[in-house]
Amino acid sequence: MFKLKQYDFKRYNVTLLIIVLIIGIIGSFLIKQVQTQDENLFIKQIAGLAGGIVIAVIVSLIDYHFICSFYIVLYLINMVLLVLVKTSGKSLNFAKRWLVIGPLQFQPSELSKIILILFIAMLFTMFRAKINNIFIILLAIVSVAVPVYFILDQPNLSTSLVILFIFAMMLFAAGLSWKIILPVLVIGIPTFFGLLWYVQQDYQVLLNPYQQERVISIFHPEEHQETMYQQVNSVISIGSGQLYGKVFSPDEKRGYKRIPISESDFIFSVAGEEFGFIGGCIILALYAVIIYICLMTARKAPDYMGMLIAVGLASMFAFQVFVNIGVATSLLPNTGIPLPFLSYGLSSLTSGMLAVGLILNIRLQPGRIRR
Repeated sequence: MFKLKQYDFKRYNVTLLIIVLIIGIIGSFLIKQVQTQDENLFIKQIAGLAGGIVIAVIVSLIDYHFICSFYIVLYLINMVLLVLVKTSGKSLNFAKRWLVIGPLQFQPSELSKIILILFIAMLFTMFRAKINNIFIILLAIVSVAVPVYFILDQPNLSTSLVILFIFAMMLFAAGLSWKIILPVLVIGIPTFFGLLWYVQQDYQVLLNPYQQERVISIFHPEEHQETMYQQVNSVISIGSGQLYGKVFSPDEKRGYKRIPISESDFIFSVAGEEFGFIGGCIILALYAVIIYICLMTARKAPDYMGMLIAVGLASMFAFQVFVNIGVATSLLPNTGIPLPFLSYGLSSLTSGMLAVGLILNIRLQPGRIRR
């Protein structure tokens, strides 16, 4: 479990922890800006950030091979939690995504991302020599499809898309043959655009009405002003920050006050108005460094399993950052994906810290010959 004597602590990536802490502090400041007087979101986020750093450090010292050896147990725990959400979960804003245990409230779907990354990495490692076998691919698809079904049913399309993107990237990194990839792309790309057209039709059955409305509104915003209310105000808020932002103009009115859930899904609109274009670019640069560290960890990982885990975590961070900011800038339909470490939400913060801990542990492992 703990192999401290074997770890080379000279390779402990303190830079990653510092960057995550910086983003977390920035996020806590932004959350304080948007919270109302009767809320204590700032205190909760600060406490979650401190606890998250502790979690990341502890996980970084636990051998990821040991964690992955419980891949079936973790998968079953994940399924039990998702079933509990379906049967007795808490509903909020027409979605049932939360479990409440005493004073604790969390989203199991956030934990699902980390568990499935570990599960997929273990599965592909076990069947590495048969990764292009159709039965192994189908086994992997079914293993991912079952939890994704329960997450979709919450409904939680955004997290489902994150997991599917992670799975696709890990499957590619696992060594899937181009003889399989190219036909999938030839069929998949036209199918995607076909589905995009289909979900805009009145007779479509794939999306809930509000989800369909969000897709249509991004193409015809002038006809769906109510649906686009958050995103329109988000763009206005970001633009009003101009080059330097309003952080040094405390008396000036803030546009993000008109944006619902600005502390979570639209936290980047708050960042854009407070810190301006320069501040927004700095935040993006910090995320770019995190993703780069994950990819370099994958490249230098001591074994195949470590490489797959790092690729999965890099994919998770990259997809969430791209989609969240794409939504905040009105380039993508509203999906409700939090911005890692910046958005309010202890479930998202915890899953992000678990990911950081895993990356740190992979880098600590003694060098091996990766074949």
